[in-house]
Amino acid sequence: MQKPVTIPGAEPFLFPGNRTGCLLVHGLTGTPMEMRWMSEYLSSRGYTVLCLRLPGHATHPDDLQRIRWRDWLAVVEDGFNILSGCCDHVFILGLSLGGVLTLTAASYLPVSGVVTMSTPYGLPDDWRLNFIGILKYAMPKVAKVTAKWQNLEAARDHIEYPHHVTAAIAELKALLVEMRARLPAIQSPVLLVHSRQDQDILPENMPRIYDCLTTPEKHMLWVENGSHNIPREVDRQIVFQAAHDFIQRCLRGAAPPEDQVNPAPGRP
Repeated sequence: MQKPVTIPGAEPFLFPGNRTGCLLVHGLTGTPMEMRWMSEYLSSRGYTVLCLRLPGHATHPDDLQRIRWRDWLAVVEDGFNILSGCCDHVFILGLSLGGVLTLTAASYLPVSGVVTMSTPYGLPDDWRLNFIGILKYAMPKVAKVTAKWQNLEAARDHIEYPHHVTAAIAELKALLVEMRARLPAIQSPVLLVHSRQDQDILPENMPRIYDCLTTPEKHMLWVENGSHNIPREVDRQIVFQAAHDFIQRCLRGAAPPEDQVNPAPGRP
C-alpha cells in the first residue's frame, strides 16, 4: 500500500470560524506544524484559520529542487482566495520565508492586515551566495547550523528537513529582491515581530523592513526570549495575544476590502 506523500503530522489544516480569516504561512524547510499552536490560539478566538503547505515542503527535501519562488507565492494567493470566499476580511501571518511571502503578497492583494515573524530583509553575508546559481548544481544541499531552541520540548518533536536545499536558497534570494522592491507598495497595516535572540535571521532585519514600509499603520514587536521559531518558542503567548489585538484594532478601523491596482510579481 502506498504511504502518504506528506510527512505525518505535517499536513495542512483548516479551522472553520467566523467571517474573519487568518492565513498562516510556515517557513523554509518547515511545515504547517510549526504554525499549529498559533492557529489553535486564533481559532479559539473565533477566527477562521487556514494553514497550507508550501510546495516542496513536508514531503522529501529533493522535492525542493524543482520549486520556484512563484510556486510558493501562488499557494499564498490560493489561501487568500479560499478564505476570501467565506470571510469578509483576511489577515496573513507568516514565519521567516512565510513572512517574506506574506509581505510580497500584501503588496498586491487586498489583505486586511499582515503579521510577520522572524522575517529576513536579506540573507546573511556569505561568499557562497554570489555563486548560488552554480552551487545549486555542485552542492545541492547544505548542512544546517544547530538551532538554539529555548523551548526544548518543542524542539524534540519539531518537523523540518534535516538540511537546506541550495536551489531553495537561490529561490529565497530572488524572492527577497522582489519583496524589497514591493515593500513601499504595501498599504495594509503591518505588525513585525522578531526575537532579540534570533541567531538565524539577525534582529537587525526587522527595522530594515520597517524603514521601507510606507503604510501609516506599521508596528514592531520585540520578544526577549526564544529563538527563530517564534510560534513554538517560550514567548509565543505574547506574540499570539499581540496578533489577536492587532487584528481587532484593524477590524475596528476596517472598511470593506476593495481591489488593489498593484500588479502581482511578474505580471504587467
